[in-house]
Amino acid sequence: MSSAKSTIVSTAAEIADHKSSVRERVWSQLREVAVPDSRFHFDFGEFIADFEGGDEAVKRLTDNAYYRDASLIFITPDNCLDRLRHQALRDGKTVLMTTYSIKRGFWLLDPDSIAPDLYLYASTLDGMERIGRHMTLAEIQTTLPAVDYMVTGTGAINLEGVRFGKGHGFFDSEWGMLYQIGRISVDTPCAAVVHDCQVLSEKLTPDVYDTVVDVIFTPTRTIEVPDPHKPTCGIIWDRLDQHMFDTIPPLQELKAMGL
Repeated sequence: MSSAKSTIVSTAAEIADHKSSVRERVWSQLREVAVPDSRFHFDFGEFIADFEGGDEAVKRLTDNAYYRDASLIFITPDNCLDRLRHQALRDGKTVLMTTYSIKRGFWLLDPDSIAPDLYLYASTLDGMERIGRHMTLAEIQTTLPAVDYMVTGTGAINLEGVRFGKGHGFFDSEWGMLYQIGRISVDTPCAAVVHDCQVLSEKLTPDVYDTVVDVIFTPTRTIEVPDPHKPTCGIIWDRLDQHMFDTIPPLQELKAMGL
């Protein structure tokens, strides 16, 4: 292995250790305010938790201009964002989302095509696949307008908007795919919804593909991030985990598209 290659691997390993340490520290506090998942209980490495004060955090988001001005919103399938997906449909906004771990790809929830009494069910992970419409990347690229707003939960985040998720890289991959097909850009606003205990004042070291947000919503604060540095690398194929590629059809489609 060349010395340059060794340096890259060493740096990547150091960043991974750094992220793991931050997550473990935050998760010990999050456990005190988190809502356990029906499947994963308090295993925060497998899901992004809902939390006490989640209603207030989402209310701050829906009162914000980024949300008010958006028509098409990408919202991650995180537990803390169920109520946001429901509210977005009630507000007449179109929601693009993925299944858990992106294994069954992207789905579109169009409020004009869904009966209002089914909005709540459609906003859940079980309901979206029965009521929403599956979208390939090619369909997203050719039939949808640009995404107006990206919203995610996360494991930990700092005041500079650097976020560390649960450790699998799903939101980074979603960002990378939508970026490469031209549906988002560095100018697309991005928000994180978290509990106050997940917000850190310390410096976090992101990797080149780590997503950074414009604004953070907690139960007590709206934190604007000045000039967030967002990734422009898309999917870095030689650093993509092979298991992710093997189990996420949109990544396979993107690779076949030659983008």
